[in-house]
Amino acid sequence: MPTWLAVILEIVKITVPALIVFLTIYFLLKEFLQKQLQIQSLEFKQRQQGVTLPIRLQAYERLSLLIERISIPNLLFRLRAQNSTAGALRVALLLAIQQEFEHNVTQRVYVSDKLWSILRAARQDTETIINGIAEKVDPKAPAEELAGTLLNYLDMQETTATETAQLAIKTEAGLYL
Repeated sequence: MPTWLAVILEIVKITVPALIVFLTIYFLLKEFLQKQLQIQSLEFKQRQQGVTLPIRLQAYERLSLLIERISIPNLLFRLRAQNSTAGALRVALLLAIQQEFEHNVTQRVYVSDKLWSILRAARQDTETIINGIAEKVDPKAPAEELAGTLLNYLDMQETTATETAQLAIKTEAGLYL
């Protein structure tokens, strides 16, 4: 056998096992590092959730309070406008809704887009009801007339948009508990 062939065989005898050992170590190390990365990622997410969960739950509480505050019966209770006109009460109701919503708009960051859409719809529905009923009442009539008409209208409704929004808040908040 020629010497050059013997040299090549010796090289192959050394490199093939070395290559097998190298590939084995490479794949084992790669798998180990991927698992370590997954573990660190999971630990990071758990730490983040520990920080953001209380903030998120506080946002749900604030939004629940917002919906309570813009419900028509609560608005009427807070804005008792004695010696006022229906027109003035209408403006006061709509202004209170706008202010409540603007005060809590930053909570949008912590909730889903779907929930935020439901909250906006509740606001719009409440404003629509107020405007619709107010159109049927003389603006110069006593405020109590508008208030009574609004409460009578709500009594005839099976459910309101604010009730639907409260349920949506409770449902989404329940996902994090």
